[in-house]
Amino acid sequence: MKVQAKTLLLLAGLVWTAAGGNILRIGLETYGPYVNWTNGLISLAVFAVFWIFVFSRLVKKHTARITGYEDRQYFWRFFDGRSFAIMAGMMTGGIVLRTARLAPDRCIAVFYTGLGAALLGAGLAFGIRFVQKIRFCREGEML
Repeated sequence: MKVQAKTLLLLAGLVWTAAGGNILRIGLETYGPYVNWTNGLISLAVFAVFWIFVFSRLVKKHTARITGYEDRQYFWRFFDGRSFAIMAGMMTGGIVLRTARLAPDRCIAVFYTGLGAALLGAGLAFGIRFVQKIRFCREGEML
């Protein structure tokens, strides 16, 4: 199924919001006995590293690619093959990490909370760009 290019921004936003929300939920559910200033600061540092060095760049890269499309695209084109591979690897790694109990719950809580917040931020950033495109299209710009 093909969709308008701007719809790919919405799809990217929905996928990353769902992924980030789920990871953040797992982190927060595990956090209970580990709530303290040190762990909070570590979670914040994890968020900052992933947001600054990974997800903000990913949002810019994919937004530029998507807004460069002139025609309708297949709905899965919101990411390229490399990004789907990275997402699959991260999901597999996270599932193995938790189910095999390869990391203590404290690490899961602290790391997943920071990572999930950064993923959620990426989803929200794609959603904002989608809303901006709708507004710009109404003002006469074509996408």
